[in-house]
Amino acid sequence: MISIEVFNIIVYVWIGIAVILFPIQLLITAPYGRHSKTTWGPMINNRLGWFIMEFPALFFFILFIFMGRGFPQFIILAALILWFIHYFHRSVIFPLRIHTKGKQMPVAIMLFALFFNLVNGTLNGYWFGYLSVGYAADWKIDFRFIAGVILFIIGFLINQYHDRLLIRLRKSSINGYKIPYGGLFKYVSCPNFLGEIIEWGGFALMTWCLPSFSFFVWTLANLIPRAIHHHRWYKQHFKDYPNKRKAVIPFIL
Repeated sequence: MISIEVFNIIVYVWIGIAVILFPIQLLITAPYGRHSKTTWGPMINNRLGWFIMEFPALFFFILFIFMGRGFPQFIILAALILWFIHYFHRSVIFPLRIHTKGKQMPVAIMLFALFFNLVNGTLNGYWFGYLSVGYAADWKIDFRFIAGVILFIIGFLINQYHDRLLIRLRKSSINGYKIPYGGLFKYVSCPNFLGEIIEWGGFALMTWCLPSFSFFVWTLANLIPRAIHHHRWYKQHFKDYPNKRKAVIPFIL
């Protein structure tokens, strides 16, 4: 078993990689979805790619927890349930819901995301399964736990609601894209990303540990550049795009 000291060094390095990649991702637009390109090598079916790259986060998180602890204590069980809800939806339900018939993504992008989810699911699962000393009995009434759970639920609902709006919009569009309206689209171009940022910020707060904080840092490093690229794409493709909208954080960014 890896010692806590070595494990923490690994997580700090992982956080450092996210910080280094953040400005790079601001400059390079990942070529999938509306930004899809065929110049990044072999392609794979969009739905299959989503499943392959997202499922490891679900599988390894659960695997390490139950291999290490057996049936986890209440706080870790709560974290596991919330993690399962998000990643089961993301890896199984979401690919079946999206209207992307015939669309593909580069295998390279799928492999990058697969590696991230593999590492992220492993780090968090290994921590909760093997290294965490557990939580005090009164943690369930601690402000950080309560606020974190509330934030996770709010973020998940924001993410789901606006994903649903986008899916319906894509279904009714001839070329797959229109200007989205409704909900937080009044303020930002990517409220679904905002919801996911809130989710994992809440998860980091409720679990109050280094691996979950590293996930939150990676969420920011991945989704903020992606939102900025989406926002720029909307403005380039729709002359009547609302000028007051920001990319992902209302009134700020």
